[in-house]
Amino acid sequence: MTEKTNSTLAAGAETTRSRLRAGFIKRDLYGFAAIVIVAAAGYVLFPDNLALLTRIIAIALLVLSLDLVTGYCGVATLGQAALFGSGAYAAGILSAHYGINDPLLMTLGGVFAGAVAGLVCGIVMLRAHGLPQLVLSIALVYLFHEFANKASSWTGGSDGLSGIVLDPLFGLYEFDLFGHTAYFFGVVLLLIVFTLLRIVVRSPFGMLCRGIKEDPVRIRALGASPHKALVKMYIISGAVAGTGGALSAISTQVVALDALSFTQSAEALVMLVLGGTGSLFGALVGTVIFMLFEDFVSAANPFHWLTMVGALLIVVVLFAPKGIFGTVQDLLSARKNTTGETRP
Repeated sequence: MTEKTNSTLAAGAETTRSRLRAGFIKRDLYGFAAIVIVAAAGYVLFPDNLALLTRIIAIALLVLSLDLVTGYCGVATLGQAALFGSGAYAAGILSAHYGINDPLLMTLGGVFAGAVAGLVCGIVMLRAHGLPQLVLSIALVYLFHEFANKASSWTGGSDGLSGIVLDPLFGLYEFDLFGHTAYFFGVVLLLIVFTLLRIVVRSPFGMLCRGIKEDPVRIRALGASPHKALVKMYIISGAVAGTGGALSAISTQVVALDALSFTQSAEALVMLVLGGTGSLFGALVGTVIFMLFEDFVSAANPFHWLTMVGALLIVVVLFAPKGIFGTVQDLLSARKNTTGETRP
């Protein structure tokens, strides 16, 4: 009787896992399709403003990297631009100083530089917690900024790094002035990174990082090392941010000190909160809404657009504390549950 009960429970657990897995795959396919549809719509609706759309993709990668350490791990940081700027400068330096003009190699250089910067920042920042950790992140982004400013022979200093030349992608597709190739290259990069991150956050490692955010003491009691897990996540985060930085350098063919600015980090955090923390889709939604809204209101009212952006943020934080995506998701779940309960 006991064996039969155990086998029944095991079969039920396996069925539940299969259903969850199928649900996750279905949701991922919907998300993948949504990204493709939005990218196609952007290309059709804004054919003369592809540079802005490519910029949005680059910043979206930065916000995704921030979500990994803040949304999933609970690490307080305002220094994520240090990782983004490292990737941008690495890609730019490879072209301007070493003649490596292949976009794929430049992107790999940005990924590597971002990962190294993530390792350095992770080792330093994770020695503290709470407000001291936040202060360390601000100090790091200022140190990276000042280093890039002083190393002007390599970075161009305050004048920016220019002289970036790009070979055709795969030897076929030129990076034209209208930004078509850069845009499609950015969309493909975003899809690849997003798919890989969905795998990461659902893996046992991703679950461990969520557990560290909720209760690091219990995770330590179970025999795992929160510090090592967070450093690994910081390296992954740095690689993602470095990808965004490399895309920015490739699409604009110039790298300015703004890529390492504190303002860049603060805006990335605002976008993440706007969309919803702890959700990769939320990071994308927040980035798109913030940057399109900022572009629209700054063009409509160049003198008071910051007031409109501030009003938007106040409304979202007060009435949608889980962010736009998180709040909409909760409303849809509640509606689904209500419909299920009232169904005869």
